[in-house]
Amino acid sequence: MPPVPSPGSPLTAGDRAARIRFRRAMALMLATLVLPGSAQIVAGNRRVGWIALRTWFVVVAAFLVTMVVGLFDHQFLYGLGTDPSTLLWMRLVLMALAIGWALLFFDAWRIGQPLSLAMGHRRAVVGVNGVLCLAVAGSLLFGAHLVGVQRDLMLTMFGDGQASDAHHGRYNVLLLGGDSGAGRWGLRPDSMTVASIDEETGKTVLISLPRNMQNFPFAKGSVMAEQFPDGFDADYLNGVATWAGDNTELFPDSENPGIDATVMAIEGITGLKINYWAMVNLEGFKDLVDAVGGVTLNVRQSIPVGLPHDSFYSHIEPGVQKLDGFETLWFARARYDSDDYSRMARQKCVMNAMLQQISPQTAVRNFQKIAKASSAMISTNIPASEVDRFIDLALKARGQKIATLSLVPPMINTADPDIPLVRGKVAEAIDRAEGDPAATKKKRKGSDSVTGGSLGSLSEGYAANQSDDLGTAC
Repeated sequence: MPPVPSPGSPLTAGDRAARIRFRRAMALMLATLVLPGSAQIVAGNRRVGWIALRTWFVVVAAFLVTMVVGLFDHQFLYGLGTDPSTLLWMRLVLMALAIGWALLFFDAWRIGQPLSLAMGHRRAVVGVNGVLCLAVAGSLLFGAHLVGVQRDLMLTMFGDGQASDAHHGRYNVLLLGGDSGAGRWGLRPDSMTVASIDEETGKTVLISLPRNMQNFPFAKGSVMAEQFPDGFDADYLNGVATWAGDNTELFPDSENPGIDATVMAIEGITGLKINYWAMVNLEGFKDLVDAVGGVTLNVRQSIPVGLPHDSFYSHIEPGVQKLDGFETLWFARARYDSDDYSRMARQKCVMNAMLQQISPQTAVRNFQKIAKASSAMISTNIPASEVDRFIDLALKARGQKIATLSLVPPMINTADPDIPLVRGKVAEAIDRAEGDPAATKKKRKGSDSVTGGSLGSLSEGYAANQSDDLGTAC
């Protein structure tokens, strides 16, 4: 190692040459960071350098074009992010870029002739090269990992069936909630809600059916209608799935007889044609809430957490507050000192809060957690090819008023429902949501009462169960 000149002494020719070599080595590595391949073009294998530089320009140009197109066509971006084949190629490209860029950094270090540098300079060059190489390659490999997580999510959660066209301009998705676990999606659904979504605007109407409804018809021409021509009198609505599970021979081509039979019941009751269904595991739901950092809800009344004999029995106190997954789950499902219908109202408030509060930025920041929670939480027959469409509709629905209708007392007698009345109410709610001036708008009388944590009462109805603006009813 050459002697270090004393302060104030003039630099020797050797010192100046050493500094020039050090600066050159650093410049080659920084050039590789900004324009991969440029170091090779200047002082190495020009052929390799031009291949790397052109590849980099192609990647950057493709990214910029994709972003510009995505600004005008959001569904194009959603399609890229939900197509398994595209995601596979994206992952492979990111991995190849990581490996190639790392090799270019190594070659730039070699071109810088580290053995000709002073020991201090040599260590600095090695350190800087290592940091840059790990930062760039690590970022690209982490991106490849996230793309792989997204691809696995698309392959495990969504099917590859045929897409279903909108009916009269709306997609009707049946949302089923239950305490089912992995491989146990056939249990009785705890809640049943049809999300009727406008195919253009995303305007949504949530139509909920009580699990204790009886004596209802099935869709005409269905297997269940043949078995129960005078209506289902064997159990409650949530027992249809169990009945079908005990009679699977009637559904030889069905992978989910219980859900298919429930769809037949929902179509028979509401008169709506169901496009798709999604079964939500309520136990897994709390993981999703935790993944997004909790959800803010207006707790109008003390809500019990658990039952009195549970070791964790406590209460969620009134007030606007952010609840974690465990608390949100009990807010949505508690019916101790309450009733099924107030619980249905609270469940709608949770749906509305989740839709309005989970932003794209939140989803990106917590992507891995959300993906893990979602794969354990949801089973659905929505094909992967349609996911981009529903992401677009969900984003359009954010910020809009969500209408809600629950087919519950005092409007509907759940023991002996008036089906023409039910279908009329469903059609009326959808017409109002679409802005039909001819639709009769009957406003529920205001009330200061709160029962079971929901605004309203069993006798007069709960506000969140029938409202043209779910946000204000919660």
